[in-house]
Amino acid sequence: MVGRELRYASDGDLDAFCRREWPRLVGALSLYTGDVGLAEDLAQETIARVCQHWRRVQHLDAPGAWAHRVAVNLAHSHFRRRRVADRHLAHERAWEPVDSLDAVATALALRAAIARLPHRQQLALVGRYYLDLPVRSVAQMLRCPEGTVKTLTSRAIANLRAAGLINDVELEMQTDE
Repeated sequence: MVGRELRYASDGDLDAFCRREWPRLVGALSLYTGDVGLAEDLAQETIARVCQHWRRVQHLDAPGAWAHRVAVNLAHSHFRRRRVADRHLAHERAWEPVDSLDAVATALALRAAIARLPHRQQLALVGRYYLDLPVRSVAQMLRCPEGTVKTLTSRAIANLRAAGLINDVELEMQTDE
């Protein structure tokens, strides 16, 4: 094992890798994009690319970080295309029915606060706390030094704290686990 990521050696392990990474990809992309349907589409494309490049990916130190980097790149491409389309077309957005208004309000507030963070802080926060990746894997995903990941994460937490979305008690409970 390298960090928290497993080494994979055969095509049979591809299935195990995909089953492990799928929910993590969808979850991280959902937080990043704010859209579960889009997250599932991007995760599916990411898994397709993992399969396409498996012979090379399986030998990487952090194949999961590679997959998450691909997912982030796909999300960026999607947003670029959407910005171009938005310039030319005005469209309405349909809201999904909700079960609990409190849960929705909390989720919307958190997504809005994460969306206001600088891009790299968003990615560091999602990688470290949602995906529970080690600093090293997040650094590989972001293509930056480990110290930069720590700084980005710290600044993201400070920004969320300033927005009133987390407090020191919640943060201590998360870091103790």
